[in-house]
Amino acid sequence: MKKKIMVLGGPTASGKSATALKWAAEYDGEIINSDSMQVYEELRDITARPSEAEEKTCPHHLYGVLKGDDPCSAERWREMALKVIEDIWARGKMPIVVGGTGLYFRALLQGLSPVPDIDPDIRRKVRALEAAECHVELLALDPEMAAKLAPGDVQRNARALEVILSTGESLLHWQAVPPAGGLAERKDVDIDANVLLPDRGLLYEKCDRRFRQMVEEGRALEEVRALKALNYPAHLPVMKSLGVPPLMDYLAHKTTLEEAIILSQTQTRQFAKRQMTWFKNQCGDWKKLD
Repeated sequence: MKKKIMVLGGPTASGKSATALKWAAEYDGEIINSDSMQVYEELRDITARPSEAEEKTCPHHLYGVLKGDDPCSAERWREMALKVIEDIWARGKMPIVVGGTGLYFRALLQGLSPVPDIDPDIRRKVRALEAAECHVELLALDPEMAAKLAPGDVQRNARALEVILSTGESLLHWQAVPPAGGLAERKDVDIDANVLLPDRGLLYEKCDRRFRQMVEEGRALEEVRALKALNYPAHLPVMKSLGVPPLMDYLAHKTTLEEAIILSQTQTRQFAKRQMTWFKNQCGDWKKLD
């Protein structure tokens, strides 16, 4: 018999968590997070992670498993997810992978292009560079790759720089190698892939309502205040999570709370639109749910 896995993608606030809980009860399943921000411990509410009560209804995996100063990549998430999936299958349960990070789904189902291991000394030196220094060095060694990246995007510039320094080839070279190792290649696996694509107007209303409620109830500000106290570098992904920079500015008295809320709502709607576009374009054979 084939090993079955259920996959559920979709934009933020589309109802993925509630749907996954329903499926877990119906199919004796366990839920695996596929959201790049929900892997971090510090941000439960502002990233709309399942509540503690929801997590108690069935096993949840890869939620809040990393500290914010321990960045997660698609490759790292994929390795963690595959271990969890195999364990769930071994116990006769149904893995249900749910989230909104398209790159994570692609890595799991289609695999990744094989980039050789990076020399640890090179990685340490690169990661110690400031954003501007990193981009300047990349521009000198790999101008084509550098042109595709924003100078302030520390993580992607550092990744591209460490790859060319360690392998002698541009990251573009490795990305052109066909991906391999995805679950879709396995003949013993049956993938039930689904995507939630609700009405855009209703989705935007829910995004706006949800964020304002988080702030008015104090949950979002409490989390961002605690995150601020950790003094993490601003370039870390957790520091760029939706709602975090505007609320950081409010706590620093650079803006009003209402301005921070409106900006966060706008950015969340824009993000939801990009997610919907990605899933529509990249997941044409997935079952569409409204």
